[in-house]
Amino acid sequence: MRAVVCKSLGPPDNLVVEEQDDLTPKANEVCIKVHACGVNFPDTLIVEGKYQLRPEPPFIPGAEVAGEVLSVGEKVRHVRPGDRVTALVQVGGFADQACAAGEAVMPIPNEMNYTQASAFPLVYGTVMHALRQRGALQAGETLLVLGAGGGVGLAAVQLGKIMGAKVIAAAGTQEKLSLAKHYGADEAINYSYGSFKDNVKKLTNGQGADVIFDPVGGDLGQECLSCINWRGRYLVIGFAAGDIPHIAANRLLLKGTAAVGVFWGAFVAREPKVNFENFEQLFEWFREGKLRPHISKTYPLEDAAQALADMRARRVTGKVALLP
Repeated sequence: MRAVVCKSLGPPDNLVVEEQDDLTPKANEVCIKVHACGVNFPDTLIVEGKYQLRPEPPFIPGAEVAGEVLSVGEKVRHVRPGDRVTALVQVGGFADQACAAGEAVMPIPNEMNYTQASAFPLVYGTVMHALRQRGALQAGETLLVLGAGGGVGLAAVQLGKIMGAKVIAAAGTQEKLSLAKHYGADEAINYSYGSFKDNVKKLTNGQGADVIFDPVGGDLGQECLSCINWRGRYLVIGFAAGDIPHIAANRLLLKGTAAVGVFWGAFVAREPKVNFENFEQLFEWFREGKLRPHISKTYPLEDAAQALADMRARRVTGKVALLP
């Protein structure tokens, strides 16, 4: 099989493509012929050794794949060779074969192609868990989405609208805001201009947002608790800005607000049944045409380093994928 290999931690340019032995699944694993691999911001951090998951080189990066089941281990019952699936692998995805734990493999709807499927699990799984289990978003509430032009941000815009919220999209360029509006955002804020918190308050009649979805962190994260409503929920998704914001506990107290961590990977491991229920609903919405992943670009496997560089430089809107 061909694979993208990280032999030493550092910039994406260090990655190489090489031939490796074909894979054989363990008893509880599924081996997949990979047709598409999703590219995500954490992949850029993993190859540099800057993420909480720190595999030792050499390793194959890439966390989500879609393709056809080649073989299954003796303990796997829910899929069989030939099935069309998507799967999470943590590492090992940037290759034309991947092995995934059986519980991380899901059959995909007939209406979903492999590129869409490779862009689906991580972002929609994260957002569904964030808005449903952690944020308890209700119809009629206001949802503020930071990083609204990126993968998880755009998914949050779509799911927020499906759940009946008023959605305010925040991003750093007009192109990303236009994309968010295309996918259903009611209002848009370019946080490159003016006061972010003042702009949020203007759009919420001075009340602030009920739920804030923040995959950005940094200085913007610091401002979020200044523009959140009474009993609001500030969802901590990630820190794409690089800096981790320090949350002022007095603001939580004064507004009866909750700062809520969203670690989807741990949720999947601890509550797999609830996660599968989330995906049953997500796949149903997909079949009904209510949501679609936005895939702005695809790359051949040999251009994995460029895909990660584009992701790191924030040149990506929605999702991108590698096609082995």
